[in-house]
Amino acid sequence: MARVYLDSCIVIYLIEGPESLSRQIQSALRPTESEPPVVLFSDLTRLECRVGPRRKGDSSLLRRFDDFFASQDLQKLAFESPVFDLATELRASHVAKTPDALHLAAAMTGGCNEFWTNDGRLHVPADQIAIRIFS
Repeated sequence: MARVYLDSCIVIYLIEGPESLSRQIQSALRPTESEPPVVLFSDLTRLECRVGPRRKGDSSLLRRFDDFFASQDLQKLAFESPVFDLATELRASHVAKTPDALHLAAAMTGGCNEFWTNDGRLHVPADQIAIRIFS
């Protein structure tokens, strides 16, 4: 069974993005010919998704994000020391930004085999985790 970590941009596209991209992500989350993936996120994902609505004072959009993250269909990964240790390694060798390194490290230490994003700049060795780009 696929264990998928959602980068913040994927959740943003899912909740408020262009309809075609939102549908593409929804279809991937609910495949017709295979079992749906286990979907994981972190509090960093939640933080990044909630900033825009808070800045705009858009309580309706904020509620949509909060409802999404409260779903029983999702699992939250905690940031323990091993996440930060791996993020340090990723940041030093592969990934440009600390938040990206933390997202990837959370996914990898959380047993995810896929990382969904729209950031084509993210690169890690293929044997560590598969990166699926939505655009």
